[in-house]
Amino acid sequence: MIESLKKNRKGILLMFLSSICVCIGQLLWKLSSINGIVCLLIGFVFYGIGALIMIVAYKFGSLSVLQPMLSINYILSIILAKIVLNENITVMKVIGIIIIMFGVILVGGGDD
Repeated sequence: MIESLKKNRKGILLMFLSSICVCIGQLLWKLSSINGIVCLLIGFVFYGIGALIMIVAYKFGSLSVLQPMLSINYILSIILAKIVLNENITVMKVIGIIIIMFGVILVGGGDD
């Protein structure tokens, strides 16, 4: 497991950065319904940057490890929804976050 994390470390970090950009872009899309086209356009920029970072990340790790890392988007989306939109985080959401985190850790450490 440790060897897999070392081998894919740069790719995993880039995928995490990609997830942050994508989630911010999607949040801005949501906010554009209230704040207008500027939020929409900035959202596209963040989403596009996230996609480009993701493409670069594939160069630094195994697809079978990096692709499931995109599940981090679900965790980040719930956190951003709470912080920015003041949405409720229910017990079921917390359980879901824990399951996703556990799965990401298992997949990230499972490369041979």
